[in-house]
Amino acid sequence: MSLAVVLCAVTGWFVARGEMTAQVDQTLARAWEPSVHASPQAEIRAMNDWCRGVVTQPWMTRDTIPTVIFADGTSCPPNDSRSVKVTDDDLPVASSGTRGTGAHSYFRDGQLANGDAVRVYVVSYGPVVSNGEFTTAAVALSQPLRPVHDALLGLALITTITAALMIAASAFGALWLARTALQPVDRLTQAAENIARTQEPGTTIDVAGSDEIARLGQAFNAMSTALAHSRDSQSQLIADAGHELRTPLTSLRTNIDLLVRSEETGRALPEGMRPKLFANLKAQMVELSTLIGDLLVLSRPLPAAGTAPLAALGLHDIVSRALDRARLRGPSLVFNVDLQPWYVRADTHTMERAVVNLLDNAVKFSPVDGAVDVSLTSGVLTVRDHGPGIAPEDMPHVFDRFWRAPSARQLPGSGLGLAIVAQAIRNAGGEVSLTPAVPGPDGTTGGAVATVTLPGSPTPPP
Repeated sequence: MSLAVVLCAVTGWFVARGEMTAQVDQTLARAWEPSVHASPQAEIRAMNDWCRGVVTQPWMTRDTIPTVIFADGTSCPPNDSRSVKVTDDDLPVASSGTRGTGAHSYFRDGQLANGDAVRVYVVSYGPVVSNGEFTTAAVALSQPLRPVHDALLGLALITTITAALMIAASAFGALWLARTALQPVDRLTQAAENIARTQEPGTTIDVAGSDEIARLGQAFNAMSTALAHSRDSQSQLIADAGHELRTPLTSLRTNIDLLVRSEETGRALPEGMRPKLFANLKAQMVELSTLIGDLLVLSRPLPAAGTAPLAALGLHDIVSRALDRARLRGPSLVFNVDLQPWYVRADTHTMERAVVNLLDNAVKFSPVDGAVDVSLTSGVLTVRDHGPGIAPEDMPHVFDRFWRAPSARQLPGSGLGLAIVAQAIRNAGGEVSLTPAVPGPDGTTGGAVATVTLPGSPTPPP
């Protein structure tokens, strides 16, 4: 902006100087009106009288006098301080020997004999008499340049002041606009500094409009809210994990204290107590290991979209292998299985863990000698048990971490199985739900149905 103002001011000054110079040139050209005499002798006489200072021509100016420049470089009148100083460029015009409309002429800047700056118009005049001999000559008319210089100096001063004021005004306006436009960025910076200083995410800023700054503010608010939610989830996970770990650790410590006290005091435990304590220790260790494994699975960050190491898996094969493990855990149960081929892209380990957890959940809640129905059709996997079912008030929490229904709190488990299922299925692009079972055509009632829907195809993908 400042450079544009300076360029405009300089350009305007040069244009003005050119126009003023052109006006002076026009004045000098109009002043050239030599008298026309009837004979060359009369004209020569008039020129000689003028060079001797006897007469004054009607086209002479008030401030300067015409200067006759001869072809040999001399001029007349020679001793007048108002005569024009001759230059080498004047000699070709003086030697041309032409006059009238075909005369040679040109404009130049020059000086008078007294040193004043003038604008000079040199035009060939034709033959004249100099020192008693015929020769060619030119006439140099001049116009003082002081008024032009004074006007240009005033214009330069006005232009400089105006340009400085415009630059100052534009700089102030640009600063004001920048501060106004960047206020959201300033608030954003303060919010980010506040988060960095307090280590407390969740701070948001007011956003208005739909420009890039507003989009940046919206993205910051979303990021800050997500960080706060992530931190709350992390804190909740740690608190829930500590609560869940306390129970098996307390039981382990109690049983170990009984064994140590028996060894230190030499008092034998009641008959059958020692094997029971070791069995409890083993069960609690298994529960503790399972809980730690589930926590490790849930603590892994979700891979970014397009970066997960996905593989083409046969979901029917995964379900078949999980059924083999489920039959070992529920030997008295009957498994009604209907599996059709379905191939998906997912992480092998997490998908197997999700299917195993679904079947373990069905086995855990199925009555003795009950049945578990497993079906895989067109990418929809359903697992139904015939247990007590799910209470309506418990439905919103079935996939929460560490949540267990009141009726299931006496059963083994960490409350993380279905949370792992939900995370694995959603990471594979699918959906999972758990609903009460509807009565079947054979009159069976009760139980719950887990439904998993995964994108894929009945044939192996390329």
